[in-house]
Amino acid sequence: MTTTDDPYAATVPWRETGLLSGLTSADVHVARRLGAIGGEDDERVLLAAALAVQALRSGSVCVVLDGTPGGDDVVRRSPLVADGPDGPADRPLRWVDGRLYLDRYWRDEQTVRSAMHERLARPAPADPVALSAAIDRLYPSASDEAQREALRTAATSYLTVLTGGPGTGKTTTVARLVAALQAAAGPGLRVALAAPTGKAAARLQESVNTEVAALDGVGPLQATTIHRLLGRPPGTTTRFRHDRLRRLPHDVVVVDESSMVSLSLMARLVEALRPTARLVLVGDPDQLASVEAGAVLGDLVAALPRGVVRLTRAHRYGASLAALAEAIRHGDADTTLALLRSGDEHRSLVEPAADRLSPSDLVGLRADIEASGAALVDAARANDAPAALRALGTHRLLVAHREGPFGLAHWAATAEAWIGSGAGAWPVGRPLLVTENDRASGLYNGDTGVVISDGLGGVVVAFGEPENPRLVRPHRLPAVQPVHAMTVHRGQGSQFDRVTLLLPPATSPLLTRELLYTAVTRAREKVRVIGTEDAVRAAVERPVRRASGLREPR
Repeated sequence: MTTTDDPYAATVPWRETGLLSGLTSADVHVARRLGAIGGEDDERVLLAAALAVQALRSGSVCVVLDGTPGGDDVVRRSPLVADGPDGPADRPLRWVDGRLYLDRYWRDEQTVRSAMHERLARPAPADPVALSAAIDRLYPSASDEAQREALRTAATSYLTVLTGGPGTGKTTTVARLVAALQAAAGPGLRVALAAPTGKAAARLQESVNTEVAALDGVGPLQATTIHRLLGRPPGTTTRFRHDRLRRLPHDVVVVDESSMVSLSLMARLVEALRPTARLVLVGDPDQLASVEAGAVLGDLVAALPRGVVRLTRAHRYGASLAALAEAIRHGDADTTLALLRSGDEHRSLVEPAADRLSPSDLVGLRADIEASGAALVDAARANDAPAALRALGTHRLLVAHREGPFGLAHWAATAEAWIGSGAGAWPVGRPLLVTENDRASGLYNGDTGVVISDGLGGVVVAFGEPENPRLVRPHRLPAVQPVHAMTVHRGQGSQFDRVTLLLPPATSPLLTRELLYTAVTRAREKVRVIGTEDAVRAAVERPVRRASGLREPR
C-alpha cells in the first residue's frame, strides 16, 4: 500500500467538518480511536488529543493548549486525561501546566529530568591531587580553560554536558577526559563510547583513538550505537536488554552527537545507567535536533544549573566562517546578510531575482560540481582511492527538501546531468551514499564512497578516510544511491571543503535557524548560499520551537 492509498496517512486531510477539520487523517484517526476506547466523544477533547499526536510528528513532546475551544476544564475532566503529575497512571493523555502529552512521553520526560538532576545533586569521587596533575599534563596552557573545566566537571560530577560548534575540539577533549578520569578514579575504568547512528559511532571511535594513541595509559576504545549498547532482544522494537533492572556495567558512558538523540532513547539510556556511572553528553545544541520527538540536548543546556561546559574556539574553519556561524546562532539576520554579501572569499550569497533560479544564478554551483566530478572520475579511473575520497570531500550541494523544484530529487538529477553519467551499472567515478546499516560489510547508513577502477578491468567502491581507504566489491554493498547532493539532515556530522546551500522560498516550514547553521558549519573553507534575502531572514529569525517541559523548573 502506498502512502496515497492509506486513508490514515499523515499527508491525507481529514474529510470532515467541525473542530477536527483541517487536521490530517493520521492525527484524527488516533484521537478517535482513543475516544472510542475511553468513552470520550467531546470534539474539544478529541481535537486536543489530535493536536498532541500532531505535535509528536513535528518533533514536539507535547502541545501547549492556550486558547483551545472549550478551555482547560473540558480537557482536564476527560476520562482520557490524567490531570497533573499525580493523576491516574492508566490514562493515555496527561495534562501538566497547560501542556498536553501522550502519557508515555510525559513519563519519558520525567525520567530524563529526574535522572539529570539526581546526577547533579551528588558529587562523584575523584582524587584531587591526581586529577589536578592529569589536567595540567593534558592541558598545560591557560588558554584551554574550557577544556580544563570539562575535565574537572567530568571527574567530579556524574553528569557532564560538553557543547560547542563544529571543530571546537569536542572529540579531542573526550579522549583527554577519559585519560583524566582514569587518573582520578583509578585503574580498571570501564568506558563506553556511543552515538545515535552507526556512522557517528564509527567516526567517534576513529577520532578518539587517533587522539588516544598519543596519550600514555589509555588503550584503544570501542564505540557503538546507543541501540547496540543497550541491546535489543530479537522480536521487539521498544524494549532493550539493559534497563532499570539490568544496568549497563560501565563506569563512564560518553554519547557523541547528543543533539540527534530523541527523548525516548535518552530516557532508556539514563534508566540503564548505574547510579555511580558518569554520563558525558557531547554535541552542538544549535544544530538540527533528532528527527523523532524531543530536543533533549538543547533543553538540558538551557535548563541545567551546572554541569554544562561550552567550547568556543573553532579549529575546523577560519574567522570568516566562524563569524557567520555565530551571527546565525544568535539570530542576527542583518549581520548574517552583511557577512554573506561582504565579498569575503570564504562566504557568499547568490540572490535570485525571485524564487526561480536563472542559469546565471547557477554558474558557480555548476563549476564546483563539474570540477569535483571531473576530479572524482580522473582519480577513479587511475585506481587512486585516496585521491578519489579527497575529491569526494571537496564540494557538496545541500538542500532542505526532498521533493519539488528546490528538492533533493531534482537537484541530484541536475548535478548528474552536468557531470555526465558513465556506462554500466557501476560507473567509474560515481559517488555513493549508503542508506542502511550493514554489520557484515562494516558500512553504516550515511557513509559515502566512490566507485573506482580496480586496475584489473573491474570496479570496487572506496569508503572511509583518504589515509586509510576501505575497498568493497559492489556485490557486498548494502543499499546505496548516488549522492550528487544531499539534504542538510543527511549531511549533519559530515565535513566538506566547500558547501553550497540551496535555500527554498521563505515560506518553507523547513527553513529554520538550525538548518542554516548546520549547513554553514559543514564547510571547512567556503560556503555559498543561494537564496533570496527573504529566505535568509526567515531562516535566521525562525528557530525551531519544540514544545517540551524539560526546560521548565522542577
